[in-house]
Amino acid sequence: MSAEEIKKINDELSNASAQEIIKYFTDKYGDKIALSSSLGAEDQVLTQMLVEINPDIKIFTLDTGRLFPETYDLIDRTSRKYKKNIQVYFPKKKKVQKMVNEKGINLFFESEENRKECCFVRKIEPLQRAFKGLDAWICGLRAGQSVTRKDIEVVEWDSNNNLLKINPLANWSEEQVWDYIKTKKIPYNTLHDKGFPSIGCQPCTRAIMEGEDVRAGRWWWESPDTKECGLHKR
Repeated sequence: MSAEEIKKINDELSNASAQEIIKYFTDKYGDKIALSSSLGAEDQVLTQMLVEINPDIKIFTLDTGRLFPETYDLIDRTSRKYKKNIQVYFPKKKKVQKMVNEKGINLFFESEENRKECCFVRKIEPLQRAFKGLDAWICGLRAGQSVTRKDIEVVEWDSNNNLLKINPLANWSEEQVWDYIKTKKIPYNTLHDKGFPSIGCQPCTRAIMEGEDVRAGRWWWESPDTKECGLHKR
C-alpha cells in the first residue's frame, strides 16, 4: 500500500473512535487480520473491543519462555472471560537451545547485540510465523508510551513484515486506557498494581520509580532511544 493511500485512510479516520477503527479494518480484512497481544493494558482493551465487535477475529500472543507467572495467569483469565482461544506462539526449541548454550542463559545483559538476538529468537521469529496468511495486524501502541513511539499513526505500513499495521489506541492517554479497563471490568496483569506499567520478559522488566517513563522498566540498562525488541521497528 502506498504512502498516499495510508495518508488518505488516516485522514478518513482522524476523528474515528477506537471501536470504529477496529470495525473498519475487521470488516475490510476479515480472517486476514489479527490482534497481536502482549497482554498489556492496551492490548486487554483491544481484546475486549474486538470480541465485542467480531469475536471470530484471531487473537494471538507470544510465549518467550521467560514470562512472569502473572502473565500466564492473565492469558487464562482472559480466555475464560471472553470465551476466546488466544493462540500462543513459541520460539523454536533448537534455536533457543543453541543461543543459550553458546552465550549463556542471561546473555541479554552482556550487550545490546545479545539482547536483540534473544528478542529475535524468542519474539520476532515466532511473530513472523503468526503473521503468515495475514494482510494486516492490530496492536496496542500509543504515542505517549515512549520516545520511540511518539510519531506513530493510527495506520502505518509495516515494511518489516509487509503488512498494514493498525494502532487504534495511538492517540489515547494512559488515563483513558485505565478508565476504560475499570468501566468495562477488563482483566489485567496484577503486576500493574505493583509499579509495572510495561511488562515483558521477567528478567528484562522491573518496576519503575516515580516520575520515570512508562517504559523505563523495560531493558532499563539500555539507552531509551534503542529500547525496542524489534516487533515495532520503524
